[in-house]
Amino acid sequence: MENVFDILTERGFLDQCTYEDELREMLGSEKVPFYIGFDATADSLTLGHFLQIRVMQHMQRAGHIPIALLGGGTTTIGDPSGKSDMRTLMDRETIDYNAKRFKEQISKFLDFSEGKGHIVNNADWLTKLNFLDFVREIGIHFSVNRMLTFDCYKNRMEQGLTFFEFSYMLMQSYDFLYLYRKYGCKLEVGGSDQWSNILGGYELVRKLENDKVYAMTFKLLTTANGIKMGKTMAGAIWLDAEKTSPYEMFQYLRNCDDRDVIKFMKLLTMLPLEEIAKYEKLEGSEINKAKEVLAYEIVKDIHGEEAAKSALDASRALFGGNKETSDMPSTEMSEDDFKEPVGLLNLMTELSLISSNSEGRRLIKQGGVSVNDEKVTDPARTVTLDDFKDGELMIRKGKKVYHKVIVK
Repeated sequence: MENVFDILTERGFLDQCTYEDELREMLGSEKVPFYIGFDATADSLTLGHFLQIRVMQHMQRAGHIPIALLGGGTTTIGDPSGKSDMRTLMDRETIDYNAKRFKEQISKFLDFSEGKGHIVNNADWLTKLNFLDFVREIGIHFSVNRMLTFDCYKNRMEQGLTFFEFSYMLMQSYDFLYLYRKYGCKLEVGGSDQWSNILGGYELVRKLENDKVYAMTFKLLTTANGIKMGKTMAGAIWLDAEKTSPYEMFQYLRNCDDRDVIKFMKLLTMLPLEEIAKYEKLEGSEINKAKEVLAYEIVKDIHGEEAAKSALDASRALFGGNKETSDMPSTEMSEDDFKEPVGLLNLMTELSLISSNSEGRRLIKQGGVSVNDEKVTDPARTVTLDDFKDGELMIRKGKKVYHKVIVK
């Protein structure tokens, strides 16, 4: 069987790792317990998290043992990495609920049966720590001077950094030590923005246990323009179908930049590299075939084959000029909402189709807004019940974004 280290490298995941040759040899010769952490900052995972899940799937397929760590404890602090100010503190009830939702979603993609993997919550041990014992055992191994050179802290010095946030690295590092002692965990994996935190745990385990453990990071999911993938004007692309419908996810992926298609295929689908290489040869409008495959494969793996087929049919209907489909994004509103004329720009803002009236005016000026297939030329256009046909009204933004309003 091919070494999973080589698979992750060939597919474009790998960013940094410690002792590359040793790590590759270990992954090719033994079953390795490894972990990735998920701080429970929302009630659903996003498409960005899905990249981490794919890494775990590749590792588990190769015989390694994933430990999905839910950050019920570390979320009470909040990772300062990449933040210009302190995260909003979350209450215990919200964090516990979010962690429960994460567990449900992650369990769809990985096998946590006996001997195959573990899904654990660091609230189970971090909330029981004694402060004095913790700083005596763990704190003495961390140099404040060195920690302040890490980007996750250095970039916050001007705005201010609390001791509360400063302790995040110690908590995450302790997680590695705890998982090493309980499950024999030998490797922590995470996004490239976690390198400093991961190194903290890697060094702590090596010091206290006098054993070889390893750290590995993978590249963040970004577009060709350097923007984090999975972010839209309307917000994140969620794995929860109630927050982002399968159709919306499909359309988001179907509309990705031509330059990103192959990269996303390698990272986000489980298609063999030999098959992906065939799509790499496509040019011009033929690339749209690869985009359909990309969108279909990801939606199928997240939401199931039936949802993927429905989204594919709806997408083809839209691109083919047939707008009669029940699978596109829709919002139900009351007839009472339209007893008085509603400004189209206000309605589009409420539907998260635009972020501001100025954006809407610019789109209308460019001919980029239609209502029921009629191009809008007046930014002052209003919507009334007379605009609805059989209780439905269709708004199109640009060439590819559709939204249906249904009145009850």
